[in-house]
Amino acid sequence: MRIAIVGLGLIGGSLALKLTEKGYPVWGISRNPATCKQALERGAVQGCGTELALLARFDPQMVLICTPLEQVLATLAALLPYLSAETVVSDVGSVKQPIVAPATELWPWFVGGHPMAGKSLQGIQAAEADLFRGRPYVLTPIAETQPQALDAMKELVVAIGAEAVLTDPARHDRAVAWISHLPVMVSASLIAAVSQEEDPAILELARTLASSGFRDTSRVGGGIPQLGLEMARHNRQALLTALSSYQAQLRQIERLIDGEKWDELLRVLQRTQQEWQQFPVNHPREILHNLGGGNGQ
Repeated sequence: MRIAIVGLGLIGGSLALKLTEKGYPVWGISRNPATCKQALERGAVQGCGTELALLARFDPQMVLICTPLEQVLATLAALLPYLSAETVVSDVGSVKQPIVAPATELWPWFVGGHPMAGKSLQGIQAAEADLFRGRPYVLTPIAETQPQALDAMKELVVAIGAEAVLTDPARHDRAVAWISHLPVMVSASLIAAVSQEEDPAILELARTLASSGFRDTSRVGGGIPQLGLEMARHNRQALLTALSSYQAQLRQIERLIDGEKWDELLRVLQRTQQEWQQFPVNHPREILHNLGGGNGQ
């Protein structure tokens, strides 16, 4: 299966490295010639260029759009003249509802995708072949999705060592609002709150003492600002719901501390400790391959 990757940043570059390692012919498209040069030097792709028209020569059987979320639909529309009749196209965006239906209307062989993997660093220089190993890779088919296209994407997920999770775009967006988009906003708020310490000496001491707890809690808030903006803009309602619930929980804890209700606070922390154990990121377990609402088997 010949695969073209449009956008060779962290995700696109990591996909290229792994797929090339697995023996797939891979071509890359990047707006930046320097990125193409790095991708070729790293052996991530067999060919690379800055123009989509190059794909007519490569004739890919699959195209992965790894651009920023806001560019996915425009990129797909620009790709159409260079696609064969049954070329599978997918994206890697973290929000699916604004993308999947209009993309499928443009191209029936489109399958929404979202690999649940990443790093704080960006760009082809940060790419690594094993970025997706053991991680969920969400596929969001809808009623109009071509079954053969979904099968091809499942094959790709297996090839990169990830675990396919099938669900529909709406369920996906609600879930990632909780576990991806809300943490970015909470983390950013933590950094902003700490930075408002009025005593420079205390602020400097806090920075000096910051260890794993602050690092783990603040990491995603120190990531790429554009990604956080895309999450908020395109998953607005689900994120607002999550933020409202989070604020309610904070207010409850504030009331317990203010009222010195230590037994109640202990029960809250005991409950959250138990609930934390249910997340497979803490205790790896087999990922459910179909979480309801997705089409296809």
